[in-house]
Amino acid sequence: MSNNQESQIATDGLRYKSKEGGSPFKDSANMSSISCYKCGVHKPRALGVFKMMINQRMFMCGDCMPPKSE
Repeated sequence: MSNNQESQIATDGLRYKSKEGGSPFKDSANMSSISCYKCGVHKPRALGVFKMMINQRMFMCGDCMPPKSE
């Protein structure tokens, strides 16, 4: 990581000229993705389950779910 760019704050208060505005989760208005409480990664709702934790529903992705014991 040898990308040492110096940034300066302009008179209008902006620092970056090439950076896009907005959220990286552009589709979050309809809640199609949600972050896992265990790993923190945003995943689609269809790829996980909600667990009750201390009287609150928490989303857990399929990668963090323990394997089912038979």
